[in-house]
Formats: sequence, C-alpha cells, structure tokens
Amino acid sequence: MASHRDFVEYVIEQLREAGDIRAKRMFGEYGLFYNDLFVAVICDDQLFVKTTPQGECDFPQLPKAPPYEGAREYLLVEDVDDRDLLIRLIQTTWLALLEISSSKGKKQRN
Repeated sequence: MASHRDFVEYVIEQLREAGDIRAKRMFGEYGLFYNDLFVAVICDDQLFVKTTPQGECDFPQLPKAPPYEGAREYLLVEDVDDRDLLIRLIQTTWLALLEISSSKGKKQRN
C-alpha cells in the first residue's frame, strides 16, 4: 500500500520549523531529505527515521522496525503529531549522519 500525499505533506508541515525539509517520491513511497541529506522514509503512511547511535540513545522510547520487507530497521515514529519530538529527532539524525559521513571521508583519505 502506498502512502497518501496528504500524510506526507502533514509530516513535512510538522517539520517546517526544523529548516529545509523536502520529500522525494522513491519506489512508490517517499524519502525525506533534511538539508539535502536523506534522513527518513514514509512507507504505508508511517514515518521511519534512519537509525543512528545518537538517535537510539536520545530516543529510547521509539520502537525499531523495517519500513518494508528486507530493509534495515529504522526508528518508527508512531506519533507524528508531536512536532517537538519530530524536529529534535530529525536534527539529531542529520547531525549523526554528517559525523558518520565525515569520519568515513577521513578514513578514505588516510
């Protein structure tokens, strides 16, 4: 079952205060990009945020689940009405992913 565009728009609206957030249609569902970095997916009208060590530490109450069969586990945000949680989670995930990609780049240069 594909996600409904109105759900995607609602999630984007909830995240507007975080900054540059956009959705891109991908494989019948939607990828979410924050400051041009892929941070989450919306599948079957559910929000799944990429799992990072910092995200797991800061948001232990969020369950983990794969967005589709065969996928890695993501953090599942069941309450997309909690704007503050969404913004903090997306920003935390973005920063963690930046650090991960930065450290990988340093290892490759050495």
